[in-house]
Amino acid sequence: MQDFAALRTMMVDTQVRTQDVTKFNIIEAMLSVPREAYLPEALRHVAYMGENVTLEGGRVVLEPRTQGKMLDMLNVQPDEMVLDLGVGLGYSAAVLAHLAEAVVAVEEVESLAAEAQSTLSEHGVDNVAVIKGDLAAGSAKHGPYDVICVEGGVEQIPAALIDQLKDGGRIAAIFMDGALGECRIGHKWNGKITWRMMFNATAPVLTGFTKETGFVL
Repeated sequence: MQDFAALRTMMVDTQVRTQDVTKFNIIEAMLSVPREAYLPEALRHVAYMGENVTLEGGRVVLEPRTQGKMLDMLNVQPDEMVLDLGVGLGYSAAVLAHLAEAVVAVEEVESLAAEAQSTLSEHGVDNVAVIKGDLAAGSAKHGPYDVICVEGGVEQIPAALIDQLKDGGRIAAIFMDGALGECRIGHKWNGKITWRMMFNATAPVLTGFTKETGFVL
């Protein structure tokens, strides 16, 4: 029988704090949320390893290092609304729920969305709404958002999502170029996003976030 609480503490101490993630609210959230509960039972033994955990539908639970650093640079505030895209079984939304006023979690794989909502409810997370829908379309009716977090790889960000981000808001995503990737944070000012590269990371590219390739003779 694995001691998940001890493994969770070790994860935070060795994979998160060591990456200069020092904001108390992020550390507290990652210590509080049982990562194993948001994985299929057959994968719970790898819940606290330092790597992405692959789910069905091309979804991943991002490695703790990446998740922590992404949250650190987003600096989510207690009065903010967050759009979380590609949430899988809901781990990222559960962590964000500790940081934000409310989270709209979008997942297009129906079985994942249903289980995410069930697990979040089971653990008393009542400020997350799980929406089954197209990730690239976001959820305009619940926006605009202070923060958008993309839980996977992208080649580009659809314009529909940029429109759902408030002016002055932040967005984070892992931009992939072949096998290489980097996590970037974007700040929206006057309707346009300015991106900054923050650290190297990788994740599978999500449906709807690939670049359209033009036909070339």
